[in-house]
Amino acid sequence: MKRDANLWVLCTLIIVLFGFGGVVSGGTYLSLFNLQSMAMQVPEIGLLAIGVMLAMCAGNGGIDLSGIANANLSGVASGIFTLSLFDASQDPMLFTIAFAAGCVVIGLLGGIFNGVIISRFGITPILGTLGTQMLFTGVAVVLSDGRSVTVGSPDPLYVIGNGLVFGIPTSFIIFILIGCLLGVILKYTPYGMRLMLTGANPKAAVYSGFPSGRIIITTYAISGLLAGIAGIIIAARNINVKWDYGSSYLLVAILIAVMAGVRPEGGYGRIITVILSAVVLQLLSSLLNFIGLSNFVRDLAWGVLLLCFLGVGRFDLINRILASLTSMRSPHVTK
Repeated sequence: MKRDANLWVLCTLIIVLFGFGGVVSGGTYLSLFNLQSMAMQVPEIGLLAIGVMLAMCAGNGGIDLSGIANANLSGVASGIFTLSLFDASQDPMLFTIAFAAGCVVIGLLGGIFNGVIISRFGITPILGTLGTQMLFTGVAVVLSDGRSVTVGSPDPLYVIGNGLVFGIPTSFIIFILIGCLLGVILKYTPYGMRLMLTGANPKAAVYSGFPSGRIIITTYAISGLLAGIAGIIIAARNINVKWDYGSSYLLVAILIAVMAGVRPEGGYGRIITVILSAVVLQLLSSLLNFIGLSNFVRDLAWGVLLLCFLGVGRFDLINRILASLTSMRSPHVTK
């Protein structure tokens, strides 16, 4: 019950949002086009949220505030470099491969840099990644002169951001596959076990001989890699990349991780709940748009939700409610 509390709550929220959205929109909310549109918007923020989750699981106040800045830098730097070497209209496949590889490498290097300054220099993660967030943003501004970089829409890149496979967006399939792979890694590999144990009790991990520095660097490297992949999807969906894209993504990524039941103090987090949490937030965002509320109201709702879920997690309200319901359903045994 304790393990699956957030899972059940998120599944219930998905059902409720589908039902309520279908009623208030007269069925338009549940149309195939709208469902595909929502699925296309989940991956970029979902990947960043998984990166936040991994950093939180590492403990010691771990968090990655530089995710969207790293994604934007990856897209801007790789776009400028690739455009200087290849013509997308002449060889779209080569252009797409080079651009994607550049995003992944730059994102990975940014993540490794985060891990090094946190593990080797003992900088608090929230301060370290806040600093690198401003650094990555500044580098992107300098490289692009503050303007957007147009990477265009060569067919292979367009397929990544807007294509469909059996009616399912390609980017959403990529997101689910990455989530499944990381879920397997966290559950069945020594790295996953050591990450959770390090986050749960850093001192015990040190005395047990865990390579905590290597674990932290690996964790932030994976977070940076996810940011690089998010940069690819952002460019594929929008044709342009810019240094200030997704200014509200940081708050949303943290909100997704908290809604998923990831412990801010470290030691616990599940990929499946992060994926479902990202879906719930996208469903809610689209529903607010259907109702006609402005983006300012939506940002207010995100802030309120974040505070509410932090309070729920602090006092373990979900498990207390579920335990009470279970005790009410269980027959009383008398002697």
